[in-house]
Amino acid sequence: MNIEQIYTGCLAQGAYYIESEGEVAIIDPLREVQPYLERAKRDKAKIKYIFETHFHADFVSGHVTLSRETGAPIVYGPSANPSFDAIIAEDGQAFPLGKLKIIALHTPGHTMESTTYLLRDENGKDHAIFSGDTLFLGDVGRPDLAQKAASMTQEELAATLYDSLRTKIMPLADDVIVYPAHGAGSACGKNMMKETVDTLGNQKQMNYALRADMTKEEFVKEVTDGLLPPPQYFPLNVKMNKEGYDDIEDVIERGAVGLSPEAFETAANETGAVVLDVRHQNDFAKAHIPRSIFIGLGGSFAPWVGALIADVKQPILLITPEGKEEETITRLSRVGFDGTIGFLKGGLEAWIAAGKDTDSVTSMDAETFKAHVEAKAPIFDVRKETEYNAEHLEDAHLTPLDFLNDHLAAFPAKDTFYVHCAGGYRSMIAASILKSRGIHNLVDVAGGFGAIKKAGIKTTDFVCPTTSN
Repeated sequence: MNIEQIYTGCLAQGAYYIESEGEVAIIDPLREVQPYLERAKRDKAKIKYIFETHFHADFVSGHVTLSRETGAPIVYGPSANPSFDAIIAEDGQAFPLGKLKIIALHTPGHTMESTTYLLRDENGKDHAIFSGDTLFLGDVGRPDLAQKAASMTQEELAATLYDSLRTKIMPLADDVIVYPAHGAGSACGKNMMKETVDTLGNQKQMNYALRADMTKEEFVKEVTDGLLPPPQYFPLNVKMNKEGYDDIEDVIERGAVGLSPEAFETAANETGAVVLDVRHQNDFAKAHIPRSIFIGLGGSFAPWVGALIADVKQPILLITPEGKEEETITRLSRVGFDGTIGFLKGGLEAWIAAGKDTDSVTSMDAETFKAHVEAKAPIFDVRKETEYNAEHLEDAHLTPLDFLNDHLAAFPAKDTFYVHCAGGYRSMIAASILKSRGIHNLVDVAGGFGAIKKAGIKTTDFVCPTTSN
């Protein structure tokens, strides 16, 4: 028996490769399927099943392409209704894999088709569960994403999830290994652990949602408390996962078109494309194409694209580091953004050499920033509310990057203001969005809150957050 977790940090997503006696099952594959095909070839094995734990909202799965490439059937749990051929498993149905068995345990609540796959070893002993978004480490799946499809409230879905956990998962032995679909950083839960594998016994001890004495009413209240609105691209990814999509090779071929500065400018004007700059934030600050949006490859790139651009059909033009064009298009396609129409050949250097205009972002180190804090200059903190509540500058306004567009009226029209995040990545995204909307009187605090603390600038812990509207 061989189990491999294939974890993609940018998406905080875990796919799984399970092999026994030359037969392979893939669980929740990423959209680019070549790594699974190559791994099976190395093992001289055949992919027999493609299991999907549910219709994913935060990424586009590779199930359709992988099934076409291998002939392996796609398996969903009860009540799933994809537009393509698939096995809709019954609750408790067993799928033989070499000397192993994979049992479909219907665990609705996050979505109504959500299914946990229980792996039994050659001796019939329960070995592991692949829990999808039903059970995370330290958390459970949010119950508000499938309300419309299920014609249920989030409270009703949470109550359903409570029953699923207590009737299907918690009765399993403590030594069963938990392999979730996501880890810390995913928007599919609220407070996941940074670890990506654990035992069920440990989760029973420390996961708030698995408390043995927890009532259904308590569970519903705790699971639904503090849920932020989901990213706007989530339902669009669900639609792609249910109905199918273009092969990633076709998406790359369409998008990996090098354009001269003149052709790039013409394409931007004629198509209304978003000009997306994925270089390092320091490079963007020094010089960039006016009104371009920065979301660097070095951070949580794809989720931020999904959260801030939102429309997966939006045409996109790219400015990338040399040689990173195909990687960028691939990472965009993982979250359904298939609309890349080209990249700037020769990068920003070619743009400058062609005599085209550039813009920049004023950046300030924390030591210099200290004087402006003392002078009570307007400061905007674009971190998450939980980060702000833990510690922040006393007079800083909370304007989380996820919802920056809701706070545009809060930024001064003329007076200089200062923007920071934790380390500098998110504040540069915020700066690019504000500048694209004509707000230029800003200064980015280089190094973010980490640098602010090192500079000895006074901070405060939790108070009722100041949210500007």
